[in-house]
Amino acid sequence: MTVTAMRSMAPSRMNGMRPAERDHLAALESEAVHIIREVVAEFDRPVLLFSGGKDSAVLLHLALRAFHPAPLPFGLLHVDTGHNFPEVIEFRDRLVSQLGLRLHVAKVQEWIDDGRLSERPDGTRNPLQTVPLLDSIAEHRFDAVFGGARRDEDRARAKERIVSLRDAFGGWDPRRQRPELWSLYNGRHTAGEHARVFPLSNWTELDVWNYIARREVSIPDIYYAHEREVFARDGMWLTAGEWGGPRRGEQIVTRTVRFRTVGDASCTGAVESTAVTLDQVVAEVTASRLTERGATRADDRLSEAAMEDRKREGYF
Repeated sequence: MTVTAMRSMAPSRMNGMRPAERDHLAALESEAVHIIREVVAEFDRPVLLFSGGKDSAVLLHLALRAFHPAPLPFGLLHVDTGHNFPEVIEFRDRLVSQLGLRLHVAKVQEWIDDGRLSERPDGTRNPLQTVPLLDSIAEHRFDAVFGGARRDEDRARAKERIVSLRDAFGGWDPRRQRPELWSLYNGRHTAGEHARVFPLSNWTELDVWNYIARREVSIPDIYYAHEREVFARDGMWLTAGEWGGPRRGEQIVTRTVRFRTVGDASCTGAVESTAVTLDQVVAEVTASRLTERGATRADDRLSEAAMEDRKREGYF
């Protein structure tokens, strides 16, 4: 996909939407672009978290629109667990190359190899991303980190402000949050502190998919239905790999599935689906009554406060 395609207005898609839908997406887009521009004006060294997933792809698209025709004034950062889906990493590298962007990759495996981290007994590396993230922020002196998190994903994310202050240890304290009245964002911070910035906070999963359709945002094919070898665990279809599984009694089968979210493959499940087009995915998401993380992320099922506990420690 070219830069021109990333910034496409996609008029045919837009004309096919109801006026209220067009106005809603236009308002969300305008808000996100405003947030990105405000942060770049106020902070010295921002960076955008980019994993190759749909939310980070939309966030990157918005950032490109915010500064077009100028080049993107900041780089990208990916904390790579080493347990990623190959399709997503291929998409990440291809898009970065085509757009001529700067990408920093913090590999969890390097932290394990030199003893700064240890493998977990359950094999998942998703919680292990926190230390490489904080180390990378400190090493590159990033003072604002854009992320694609949305409030509809989890109750802990619903509590967080759009511009969220993190202390010198990367921790988040819900009691220290600042008001954000009239779209005014306070980015003041002391040396060592930084802010996490979430321009998609007010979006829903359905908004993201409608926007992908409207602007023709390129995403990995893994989000569409395809045949895959999987095994069932805890009500999810997981993919076998070096991260573990199947266990005794878990049988590998071939199913037509798609992924609603992508992350560490050890804890990210697929859902059975026949949705192979954008319209079909939108219809499927519209009918769903579970968030994508609630339905397909095992690490969020550890406890009622699993996400909040990780965020307090410095997680995304």
